[in-house]
Amino acid sequence: MNWNEIDFFPVMGGPLNSENTVPLDFSSANPDLERLDLSDTAAFDAYVNLQIEKSGSNYGIGGYLENRAIYRRSAVFGTAEADFRNIHLGIDIWTKAGAPIFAPLAGRIHSVQDNAGFGNYGATVILEHELFGRKLFSLYGHLFLSDLKDLEVGQEVNAGDLLAHVGPFPENGDWPPHLHFQLMWDLMGNVGDFPGVCSKSEVDKYIANCPDPNLILRSNVI
Repeated sequence: MNWNEIDFFPVMGGPLNSENTVPLDFSSANPDLERLDLSDTAAFDAYVNLQIEKSGSNYGIGGYLENRAIYRRSAVFGTAEADFRNIHLGIDIWTKAGAPIFAPLAGRIHSVQDNAGFGNYGATVILEHELFGRKLFSLYGHLFLSDLKDLEVGQEVNAGDLLAHVGPFPENGDWPPHLHFQLMWDLMGNVGDFPGVCSKSEVDKYIANCPDPNLILRSNVI
């Protein structure tokens, strides 16, 4: 499989490069997270915005297979140490609410769903594609809830079609505005949802199923 042979449309409408994008670290190696009240979404949002603005960027990016410290903010990710889910399976693109999101390649709408609840995806879209002779699914989480009403299951999409917009909190699962972008070869029976985070014990299984989203995003800063 040679991903470089595919001309993907930029998910955010343009390249994510060192001129407009800064990598953000949400692992336990970031000491700022110890001082930040992650349960206070407004404070978390202010922190994210500061990191982006002080770098002169429009976007923050990162997260694939990052062992994250931010999921302690919600019981969605578990409570017991053995099954706590903190390995991020997608890439997050942090930016202002309302930023447009585009389909990177042709396909159809597999499912849409409002995964409501603190720490969840909020409005979510999953697209189904054909790539390298097999099905590939792409997931877009934390969207504007109103975007879902214009989408129908089975609807065809072309590369470059406007798909949705980055949603605001609290309707986006109560996160600082960002797009969670993830790829899956197999939805494992899920519809309108798919785990965006896994536990350490499951990481090998999910790595095999969830390729690096930067194969499509092609950002040169992560």
